[in-house]
Amino acid sequence: MSKKQEFNAFSSAQAEFDRIAELIGLEDGARQLLRNPMREYHFNIPVRMDDGSFQVFQGYRVQHNDARGPCKGGIRFHPQETVDTVRALSMWMTWKCAVVDLPLGGGKGGVICDPHHLSPREQEAICRGWVRQVFSNVGPVRDIPAPDVMTTSQHMLWMLDEYEAINGGHYPGTITGKPVGMGGSLGRTQATGYGVVYTLREALKELGIKPQDTTASVQGFGNVSQYAIELYGRLGGKTVSVSCWDQAEEASFCFVKPEGIDLTELQGITDHFGGIDQARAKDLGYKILPGESWISQDVDILLPAALENQINVDNVNMINDRVKVIAEGANGPTAPAADPYLKEKGIFVIPDFLANAGGVTCSYFEQVQSNMNYFWELGEVLSKLDVKMTAAYYAVSDLARKHEVTMRDAGYMLAINRVAMACRDRGWA
Repeated sequence: MSKKQEFNAFSSAQAEFDRIAELIGLEDGARQLLRNPMREYHFNIPVRMDDGSFQVFQGYRVQHNDARGPCKGGIRFHPQETVDTVRALSMWMTWKCAVVDLPLGGGKGGVICDPHHLSPREQEAICRGWVRQVFSNVGPVRDIPAPDVMTTSQHMLWMLDEYEAINGGHYPGTITGKPVGMGGSLGRTQATGYGVVYTLREALKELGIKPQDTTASVQGFGNVSQYAIELYGRLGGKTVSVSCWDQAEEASFCFVKPEGIDLTELQGITDHFGGIDQARAKDLGYKILPGESWISQDVDILLPAALENQINVDNVNMINDRVKVIAEGANGPTAPAADPYLKEKGIFVIPDFLANAGGVTCSYFEQVQSNMNYFWELGEVLSKLDVKMTAAYYAVSDLARKHEVTMRDAGYMLAINRVAMACRDRGWA
């Protein structure tokens, strides 16, 4: 079994929590409460397939903590989904909401399935079946789902429709990530990628580096990556490589163009799961390397925006000495054991639960707009997002300088203290 397969996201999330709890002297009651989810649901989703057969899919919803407000978090469709991954992501969502100071807690959901091999009707049946299993435990004042890996605004609308059919009314604040015009917010598709670059922009300011003097290598070519590349380019930065998963070959590949990739050009040869057509990319002058090559490129910035455990003790030494900043667009892309190596290399890391919090921040904006049935223009949404992300960045950065710790440690300290305080105020700890 490979080391990647042995990686357990929840054990990693708990280990990080335990380390910070010790660092801040968190009392035992709060430690016991916060190191495990408050609630979790495991259930079967039976689906009649297009060929007339039945298949049963395993679904999950985990609610880590709701002391600061209703739980919030995405739903993943992935063939290798595990409940431990969902538990970890729900915990990370708690810290993410707290570090950006949103009145929300952390939740996460998932279904073990591969949308690549499912028809739209079969995917719709899974969405509706998921809601039927947990409708009494989610909703605008309990737990607000959203899209995540391999789920889209269409999946969210099917889920919302099922929830409303069961409850006999319109409840658009139940789910975020919906299509615009159906309760969705303008700016939601850009939010996570833009949020990454808003924090990157501020980090470069603090480091005295001009964006136009930098180059970047990006892992992943989904929604987060594409919008991060776009805004980074508008700041003057140049992305020279991206990596993505090739479904047909069941392997990842890195697409490199030293003079800078053309985002629109690549988007034109990309499927809706973020897979780039290799043959057409070659014709456009891209050099194609093994997927792990993204980490060793001669660049100033690394932007992991795919899955967890992508920077670990096995590959951390492949990082080029030129790299100055890592902005974590994915959830948990750096294994805790790799952090000391990054610190030794002098790399400034913007941690995931800060860098990629733009998504949940705009989801919160969508929830607010849906609940009051009044929707903002795009400029207002993105302006509010920039203000929120910039304020969160400096709250963490100031704490990091004050206590002479890394940005990751400072972010955890800030978030865990905020959640623990809410638990104390409620009398839970």
